[in-house]
Amino acid sequence: MRGGWSGPAAVAVAAGAVVSGCALQQSGDNLINGKTQFVAKCGACHTLARANATGVVGPNLDEAFQRAVQDGFKRSTFRGIVHRQIENPGRLRQVDPVSGKEGAEMPANLVTGTDASDVAAYVAQAAARPGEDTGRLATIGQGPSNAVAKAKGGTLDIPTDPSGALAYKFGSAEAPTGRLTIESKNDASVDHNIALEGNGVNQKGAVVKNGGVSRFQVTLKSGKYTFFCSVPGHREGGMEGTLTVQ
Repeated sequence: MRGGWSGPAAVAVAAGAVVSGCALQQSGDNLINGKTQFVAKCGACHTLARANATGVVGPNLDEAFQRAVQDGFKRSTFRGIVHRQIENPGRLRQVDPVSGKEGAEMPANLVTGTDASDVAAYVAQAAARPGEDTGRLATIGQGPSNAVAKAKGGTLDIPTDPSGALAYKFGSAEAPTGRLTIESKNDASVDHNIALEGNGVNQKGAVVKNGGVSRFQVTLKSGKYTFFCSVPGHREGGMEGTLTVQ
């Protein structure tokens, strides 16, 4: 969900924005579905702390609405702003934070119908709100993982989070020296891959989605390596971890 947040909507956001409570249903909107859709379709490009979204290609939604919250704007106002941006996003060109290359614009109607209404309602209640989601909302959107992936039979499997979040299921990995196949299955609809660098190694697998598997083979010596997603903005959003080889 890149780009957007220009024109009248940007002016409103700059002025400020807010949202109410953590109810699962809000004015007919389903916040569970709203958060699920946001993580799957928008979180790879935007930062929204309550959704554990750390995207850096598009605007940081917590920062965008912070002033409006301070100025006392009602969160129902935010909902309208977000919904209009989904339907008719601004056409500001986005730039990858590392390469400086222009990225894709946010497409109009990335989510539609009730999904769009639910996303707008969730963002409106979550943006610039301290704390964490609770109850069922807290189960959606993966944060950093403390789990360790371990190579088995010459293969190291580091799948992505199926929700579409900028995260792997494992925050670190271990493998023996020698020839190794590294692979990452991506069940999400968001593009991801697996790449590795360190100690003279610079390898990456294909970018995949919807059940595809990104993989490559490499010969490793003892030491520390970094595995990461090389899709623009994803590593910068926190999609990386440490591989220890010994």
